[in-house]
Amino acid sequence: MENYTMEGRTYRYYGQEAPLYPFGYGLSYTTFHYQDLVLSPPVLPICANLSVSVVLGNTGQQDGEEVVQLYLRWEQSSVPVPRWQLVAFRRVAVPAGREIKLSFQVVAEQRAIWAQDWHLEPGTFTLFAGGQQPEQQTRVPSEVLSMQFTVTGAAQPLHGC
Repeated sequence: MENYTMEGRTYRYYGQEAPLYPFGYGLSYTTFHYQDLVLSPPVLPICANLSVSVVLGNTGQQDGEEVVQLYLRWEQSSVPVPRWQLVAFRRVAVPAGREIKLSFQVVAEQRAIWAQDWHLEPGTFTLFAGGQQPEQQTRVPSEVLSMQFTVTGAAQPLHGC
């Protein structure tokens, strides 16, 4: 094998073509609402971790479980990267009419890109939080929030952090 790129070989690199059943696709007996996405800090050094919180509410009449998914998108990178990368997920039970606040940690390693070795690059990133993939065409009764953050500093190998 001479071509190690994943372009055209996995849905993460298909460009504009959407998968028929994306990750997280499914049905529920209730509906959920996402709000109050917070990224801390919104500007972080190259080797720092990102703290994420989001409030998930069950707006339906039934108790239910939701798989909360966090995706990361590199706005500009020096090498081809996926449209977005799943960086965290958690299945949570939410009683009908209730809200819960969830916290996640996105570590620096999850922002690393491969270019002869793993390294971190500065720039602007978008984090998505919701019950489905960003820009999902096959809709489920959920939504996706997004917020940008900035990484500062010089590019460096991952092992240098």
